[in-house]
Amino acid sequence: MKNTFLILFFTFCARACLSQEILSQPQAKLITTFPFKQYSGGVMVIQATIGNVPDTLNFILDTGSGGISLDSSTCAEFNIATKASDTTITGIGGIRKVPFVFDQTLHLPGLEVNHLNFHVNNYDVLTSVYGEKVDGIVGYSFFSRYVVAINFDSGYIQVYTPGKISYPRGGTTLHPVFTALPIQWVNFKDRKKMGYNFYYDTGAGLCLLMSEKFAEDSAVLHSRRRPVVTQAQGMGGRLQMRLTLVKEVKVGPYKFHQVPTYLYEDEYNVTSFPFTGGLIGIDLLRRFNMIINYPKREIHLLPNGHFNEKFDYAYTGLGIYYENGKITVGDVIEGSPAAKAKIMAGDEIFSVGNNLSHNIMTYKNILQTPNEDIKVIVKRGEAFIMLTLHTVSIR
Repeated sequence: MKNTFLILFFTFCARACLSQEILSQPQAKLITTFPFKQYSGGVMVIQATIGNVPDTLNFILDTGSGGISLDSSTCAEFNIATKASDTTITGIGGIRKVPFVFDQTLHLPGLEVNHLNFHVNNYDVLTSVYGEKVDGIVGYSFFSRYVVAINFDSGYIQVYTPGKISYPRGGTTLHPVFTALPIQWVNFKDRKKMGYNFYYDTGAGLCLLMSEKFAEDSAVLHSRRRPVVTQAQGMGGRLQMRLTLVKEVKVGPYKFHQVPTYLYEDEYNVTSFPFTGGLIGIDLLRRFNMIINYPKREIHLLPNGHFNEKFDYAYTGLGIYYENGKITVGDVIEGSPAAKAKIMAGDEIFSVGNNLSHNIMTYKNILQTPNEDIKVIVKRGEAFIMLTLHTVSIR
């Protein structure tokens, strides 16, 4: 029988009766606390081991994943046996069948998560984007079992058993539609005011993404604004999107102004339009300490020390990747600042600004300042060339 990953919608109803017995819910108990680190765009990465593999692996913590997964090269490196299946996954690169690693244990600091079925995918693109190995993605299979508190001020995650939990004062509690992926109502004000369902996606290293179909159908965006073409990467490969701004985005009671927004030509309907219009990403959500409570179908948000940080408005048209120990130029958008600086696909990036760290995430951070002249040294063939890249602003 052919299977596929589907987004399932569960509706709960209560029947009225003359007498009702209410059972007290147990108190949520803290199981463990462990650190996480962040990659470009705010993406959260936790470290864990799997089964009998002794090495520590890097997993992206992703509410936008409907299960849990391993990288195919990680499976090959550690001789983790996989089994073929008829299950398919849909990503920006298309629809594909995936093999599985069945009935495994994920060993987190202070916690073992048992009986997990990992689907296997190729995350080479994600590894090249961040310059650090991505061994897998932890999603619904983990979140659905626990209450997970994420503190971006301290850089720590706390995992609790399901049960009653006291949320911190000063925040707000969202009540998304909970399927395998949480879906949150988001309000917009740009060409007009409107609200729509958007996926709550901690694995997306951006603020907001709209499908082009939603943007066209809703006419929410100002027509006079001219989006720029840029690069994006995700499960399945690289592609080009358009980048623009939304005048105001409101999540719960919290408003954000001039929010960078990607427009995605969603050929495979990954965003499930017309039910949802796109996704809210971690570069916006990291401005809150959050408690993700799948068992109670709630998410609590508390503004943190990053709440008022500026958004990234810089535009370069430059796509760089870490491959084979080198940081190289993969994409240069025609007519972009990178093209005007005469940077070429295939150039090896030797330094950005005065930084010679050979760290791709550091280089990307330097390039996030708009309206700056940044010296970039590239190696082209055997020659070293100094070029000046003038970043522009999408505002």
